Amino acid sequence: MGTEEWAEVTPDAARRLLTAAVRAFAERGYHATTTRDIAGRAGMSPAALYIHYRTKEELLYRISSVGHRLALDLLRRARDSAGTPAQRLTRAVGDFVRWHAEHHTTARVVQYELSALAEEHHTEILELRRATDAAVRTILEDGVAAGQFTVPDIRGTTVAVLSLCVDVARWFREDGRHTPGEVGELYAGLVLRMVGCAGA
Repeated sequence: MGTEEWAEVTPDAARRLLTAAVRAFAERGYHATTTRDIAGRAGMSPAALYIHYRTKEELLYRISSVGHRLALDLLRRARDSAGTPAQRLTRAVGDFVRWHAEHHTTARVVQYELSALAEEHHTEILELRRATDAAVRTILEDGVAAGQFTVPDIRGTTVAVLSLCVDVARWFREDGRHTPGEVGELYAGLVLRMVGCAGA
């Protein structure tokens, strides 16, 4: 995730610590990373970290909150866009997958370090994840109602679609054979076939 994605995080020192934490958590895992590791990557002293973040967990929460909200916004825009359910689902999956590929380092932290969050923060992030689920489920429901999708289990299919998209963050590499956009297009086609879309 580029610096522009963290534009809402101010001042600059807080942003630098956040991006350093993303890299450290993605490489070493949350529990194996120390505040000294994070501060060192940001070119700051360990004491400076506590001026901006009370704990290492607060850093993780901030990363998770920003990442989940950015991804959710993509899905909500697709859900609310013009077009048929198939077009909206194509947009939702393509954009969601592309985000997880383009920002795979951040996405790995956002998606796979949830268990390290404090209870209050964990509850808040789960609400964002439920909203993410609801955005995709709404598109599937609209497609079934329109006779465009054949989905016997909408809730189960929603989980499968999101799991497929999120997993891109685990394996995507910049030096791989496909661009984020190409992976998004591929997955959108796979999902259309998954939901039994006529002509997919």
